[in-house]
Amino acid sequence: MAEHAARRCCLGWDFSTQQVKVVAVDAELNVFYEDSVLFDRDLLEFGTQGGVHVHEDGLTVTSPVLMWVQALDIILEKMKASGFDFSQVLALSGAGQQHGSVYWKAGASQVLTSLSPDLLLHEQLQACFSIRDCPVWMDSSTTAQCRQLEATVGGAQALSCLTGSRAYERFTGNQIAKLYQQNPEAYSHTERISLVSSFAASLFLGSYSPIDYSDGSGMNLLRIQDKVWSQACLGACAPHLEEKLGLPVPSCSVVGAISSYFVQRYGFPPGCKVVAFTGDNPASLAGMRLEEGDIAVSLGTSDTLFLWLQEPTPTLEGHIFCNPVDPQHYMALLCFKNGSLMREKIRDELASSSWSEFSKALQSTEMGNSGNLGFYFDVMEITPEIIGRHRFSAENHEVSAFPWDVEIRALIEGQFMAKKIHAEGLGYRVMPKTKILATGGASHNRDILQVLADVFGTPVYVIDTANSACVGSAYRAFHGLAAGTDVPFSEVVKLAPNPRLAAAPTPGASQVYEALLQRYAMLEQRILTQTRGPPE
Repeated sequence: MAEHAARRCCLGWDFSTQQVKVVAVDAELNVFYEDSVLFDRDLLEFGTQGGVHVHEDGLTVTSPVLMWVQALDIILEKMKASGFDFSQVLALSGAGQQHGSVYWKAGASQVLTSLSPDLLLHEQLQACFSIRDCPVWMDSSTTAQCRQLEATVGGAQALSCLTGSRAYERFTGNQIAKLYQQNPEAYSHTERISLVSSFAASLFLGSYSPIDYSDGSGMNLLRIQDKVWSQACLGACAPHLEEKLGLPVPSCSVVGAISSYFVQRYGFPPGCKVVAFTGDNPASLAGMRLEEGDIAVSLGTSDTLFLWLQEPTPTLEGHIFCNPVDPQHYMALLCFKNGSLMREKIRDELASSSWSEFSKALQSTEMGNSGNLGFYFDVMEITPEIIGRHRFSAENHEVSAFPWDVEIRALIEGQFMAKKIHAEGLGYRVMPKTKILATGGASHNRDILQVLADVFGTPVYVIDTANSACVGSAYRAFHGLAAGTDVPFSEVVKLAPNPRLAAAPTPGASQVYEALLQRYAMLEQRILTQTRGPPE
């Protein structure tokens, strides 16, 4: 590490489900140091699987808060042992798995402000939490609280308009309501409730860090339009909740200087700034350097769409968050369960388990697939709530099968048409400067990306995002240093590596897909009506 001794840098942290990770990024935006601690491998004493404890009911899922603290200790000690020069760190920021929450016990703030540099953090924070096992995003045990919250504010759509999402079991407001109802004593002994992100920031600050707007909008508690807590939602969840949460802040805020504990134990400079931590999804948007009008498509086990929105239209599907790098704008998130696993299944069934055969089918069939449309949902889809395989001829007759090459194109076109239709439902519009950033396994297949470019009518780029939340956190630290809102994020990250063009839309593609998208949306409604019955 000696050669890095004089590299001024920012640190980006990621407290994710299975590990804590750090990167150091220098002023030219090069990553020159990274390390991680895996919970299941490096902290066996906590007995987690995949970083969590799944309880007997199969619905309750938690993680030990002290495991996260100890993981931070381990990484910092490893960095120190490697000769990392902490004195060069200008600022740090980080990400936390979204929707997890941490409950600080009365008196914990005094412990945080008076930490001894002779001891590790986890040795001093043992008694600081009123709940030792914290609910995380995989928890789905709060259905009753979700229904109560929606009823209080006038229904699911009303809650979505207010907070950006209908009530979800993993969202923090519903988790707090459950804790208050089932363990009122622990709730009354709690002086502060943090998200995983603001909890991690608090460790570095040596005092309670505020929740940022972007991660705060994944709680069913924040009014996304004016960025204050909703009194109706707070009241529906638990008493005295506003004082336990503190006031939310813009995501690019400098929330303070690093705690003297880190100055004395590790050699951080006293002027090292802590920039508000945010959720892992917002941090990934920063890491991919999305700009207004852009889309990021993660083509993984499930497919996820990140959208940059100026005028959001909250609905009963997807999520709208405050934008982590531009406080005037928003980001939306749409998740589709039938992603890569569905693509792999069709490949194995029809293309001899070969991606090159799969690609040949896409190359040999025409754009628009002669009007043949398909819906492929082997597991119950989130967006929309449909299961099964449904195929339609150009005349909208349901058919039992397509020729193998038509089937493959119908799958890929259908997946991308669904994404465009539901993105537009949240207020997204393709702009002349729009670009798509594709990541995940299927982003390596140029023929799949060509269909994506054609359906959306916009170029598709690929970018290395192995550590997008971590790197995005370091970028956000630089943004915070640059006076946050006064300097555009895009200006701060202009030196970062540029994405590579992977596919440009074929001439005439938008005319081909315009009518098909309308048909696809109509047929989707037909399937929903057949499976659910007509709307009430």
